[in-house]
Amino acid sequence: MSKSLKRVKAALADAGIDANVVETDASTRTAQQAADFAGCTVDQIAKSIIFRGETSEQAILFVTAGGNKVDAGKASSLAGEALGKADAALIRAQTGFAIGGVSPVGHLSPIRAFIDPRLLEFETVWAAAGTPNHIVELTPDQLVQMTDGVVSDFTG
Repeated sequence: MSKSLKRVKAALADAGIDANVVETDASTRTAQQAADFAGCTVDQIAKSIIFRGETSEQAILFVTAGGNKVDAGKASSLAGEALGKADAALIRAQTGFAIGGVSPVGHLSPIRAFIDPRLLEFETVWAAAGTPNHIVELTPDQLVQMTDGVVSDFTG
């Protein structure tokens, strides 16, 4: 089992959440691939999008419904600073995950998080579980609780 997957499972256990972590038989790097595998709508996929704060130089997490796109202006306003592209090195260093498997939970360091309100409309959502071949089913409340995320409109 990868270190990333172990970290996600440990974070879930520490939070007292008995979540359904599933290994896929193919990559789930895209929201559509994950939705096809999970048998859900694309908006039930909780995509972890990482930006770099231009002032803080910290990774900032935006968890959005699979069919939505982050609006850079709205996201910057919420973050209180201009946002730039987070490169693979920053993402790996601050979250511990590789692009394509970034989980909303189990990060190496605490991370500021914002949650798309669209995700709250579902009974359950699916998110990456630390690898491109693992996904985890959570309730929206569990997602918000575990990320300490602020539910905010940042899509466009």
